[in-house]
Amino acid sequence: MKASQQTTQPETTDQGNYSRVAEFVLLGLCSSWKLQYFFFVLFNFLYIAIVLGNLLIVLTVISEPALHTPMYIMLGNLSVLDIFLATYATPKMIHDFLYESKTISFEGCMAQIFLLHVFAGGEMVLLVAMAYDRYVAICKPLHYTTIMNLYKCTGLVIGSWVIGIMHSLSQLAFTINLPFCGPNIVDSYYCDLTVVIKLACTDTYVPELLMLLDSGLMGVTSFLLLLISYTVILITVQHHSSVGRAKARSILTAHVTVVTLFFGPCIFIYAWPFSNFPVDKVLSVFSTVFTPILNPIIYTLRNKEVKSAMHKLKTRYVSYRLLSHLSLTRLDLLN
Repeated sequence: MKASQQTTQPETTDQGNYSRVAEFVLLGLCSSWKLQYFFFVLFNFLYIAIVLGNLLIVLTVISEPALHTPMYIMLGNLSVLDIFLATYATPKMIHDFLYESKTISFEGCMAQIFLLHVFAGGEMVLLVAMAYDRYVAICKPLHYTTIMNLYKCTGLVIGSWVIGIMHSLSQLAFTINLPFCGPNIVDSYYCDLTVVIKLACTDTYVPELLMLLDSGLMGVTSFLLLLISYTVILITVQHHSSVGRAKARSILTAHVTVVTLFFGPCIFIYAWPFSNFPVDKVLSVFSTVFTPILNPIIYTLRNKEVKSAMHKLKTRYVSYRLLSHLSLTRLDLLN
């Protein structure tokens, strides 16, 4: 084991009359070694499941021509974002479970903040785009191919990444130049604005207010847009046939579940940036680990097209393996 946690000495800089800390000390999820060993095994399993589950969706969407539609292209990009959202901090958290001293460099801390808001902001916008796609498909089915063509779909996907990057840069702009001269203890397993800003050696009221206006407003606005769009869709669905109504409700149930699981923790954490609740750690783990693993499960179990495409992908893989084995056997016999 490494040495026990210590507050590191600040690093002198030329950007003002203060010394900037060289690294931050992460307190992690808990202090019990038994729990940390248990979490090491649990989160290793969950992280592998996240990567494999979401990669399976991406490969299925890419390999199956029938899924080359806006809805499934966005679903594939959602899986890509979920992989990144789980990767920016989870591997380090898993690594830190085996060490007593959990530290991260100042640059690494800022990188985590940047990546978190790129992927989370991008996912918020993408979920809104997916709701718009369902609105057009259900409320304006005759004009769907005209309104939601591949060019517009590509624009919405690229736009979600661009907005995520712009949102993250706006958050980082007022954070990276704050005077961090100590203390450097982060009461979490990763760096985020809600805990890092409080460590600045200055009055943090204005930065926290900017964070509330940026992250909080973006999260609440996106969530309200989603609620409005799904409400309109549900009202429209009432006039459909029983079969169409059942199919639409099945798709909407999956979307609403994912939206609630993703936005619930985010809104709670960023709506009260001036307070630090013990439940924040649990919500952070839920949004960065459990939500990315639930997305492929929810969409796969409730979508016949995706399940059918996965079955075809599995059949092709088995056939390919069988043909490869037969070819090798023939070569061996000839030799």
